[in-house]
Amino acid sequence: MTLRTSPLPAVAGLLTNAMVWGLSWWPMRQLNAAGLHPLWATAIIFAISVAAITLRKPAAWRELLTQPPLWWILLAAGTTNASFNWGVTAGDVVRVVLLFYLMPLWAVLLARWLLKEPITGAAVMRLTLALGGAAVVLWPAEGQGLGAFNPMDLLGLIGGFSFALNNVMLKRESHRGDGGRGLAMFLGGCLVSLALTQVLDVPPPPAVAPGWLLGAVAMGGFFLVSNLALQYGVSRLPANVTAVIMLTEVLWAAGSALLLGAGVLTPQLAIGGALIVGAAALAALRP
Repeated sequence: MTLRTSPLPAVAGLLTNAMVWGLSWWPMRQLNAAGLHPLWATAIIFAISVAAITLRKPAAWRELLTQPPLWWILLAAGTTNASFNWGVTAGDVVRVVLLFYLMPLWAVLLARWLLKEPITGAAVMRLTLALGGAAVVLWPAEGQGLGAFNPMDLLGLIGGFSFALNNVMLKRESHRGDGGRGLAMFLGGCLVSLALTQVLDVPPPPAVAPGWLLGAVAMGGFFLVSNLALQYGVSRLPANVTAVIMLTEVLWAAGSALLLGAGVLTPQLAIGGALIVGAAALAALRP
């Protein structure tokens, strides 16, 4: 008789990852209130994960340094984390997260370019839904001109595009070791954020204080655990099931932001968000 492994632990792992990322805006805002800019916070948080991976798999460094395709993952993952964390810290959480989840739109186009995957009729329908949702979300409110654009919305768009690039590159480089790919993603979160602090002349971190330092270390631990939970779930569940479960991040982020006053759900945002989430759900449920 063959024993069947329960999928519940894998589902729990993915839900944990989605919850951590969906709620991450709140501690990021607390660190920002303590004087730590979200770019510096991201750099410190991911440096902790880099140190953990280095101790566990030091050979990952050699793989990363000798495999140029992994450098694209480093750049994409770093841009994703820097953009997302900055966006949800300084912008409307609901808008930023919804625009971030235009990721399936970018994934179709990038997969066509990098993986030579065909663009099917179903993909065109998803593209249309996602673009329509983005247009509704970004359309200026009554009384505002077409030039009224929030830079934080742009960070949501950039984060979603780079996340799609990260996922496509992970798929293309799936034959490489987990250590090298994992190190590329965490090191990217650290280096890209550090580089942006210098390019944008972001004020340096405040004097070391237990409040923000312990908060950053705790977040580093949470992100590391959530990544391990993600890897556990992804390796044990079908890809379409994984994608559907990960959409719960939108619920965690939007629900918590609305409850705590960090976002406003207008009818326009609700309609646009429904179109974007619908396109992402269709992408997740495809065969």
